Amino acid sequence: QVQLVESGGGLVQPGGSLRLSCAASGFPVSYYAIGWFRQAPGKAREGVSCVSGSGGGTSYADSVKGRFTISRDNAKNTVYLQMNSLKPEDTAVYYCAMTSCGTYLSGLGNYWGQGTQVTVSS
Repeated sequence: QVQLVESGGGLVQPGGSLRLSCAASGFPVSYYAIGWFRQAPGKAREGVSCVSGSGGGTSYADSVKGRFTISRDNAKNTVYLQMNSLKPEDTAVYYCAMTSCGTYLSGLGNYWGQGTQVTVSS
């Protein structure tokens, strides 16, 4: 059974950091592209970052480029999102999902996790 479980969200001050985890089961993350997405209240879901299955190439939305880093631990079957220099506009529920690194920016994915709340506020 394919399952993705996010964790690591929380409340952080502007300029702070958080690391989100996406633990996968039922399939090897090394074989599939995994994306991080977010959805703020009243807004559409958007793609944040993606790591490809083959080769492990990465991609980022312009809004997070230089601040967020996606990585993958094949042994733990987990994908991470390191978020630095957080801004109030990063506040959202963050999700991970199987996706394509060619289309993730549109918010498309499969096998969604339950999400983890990230709140950036002083």
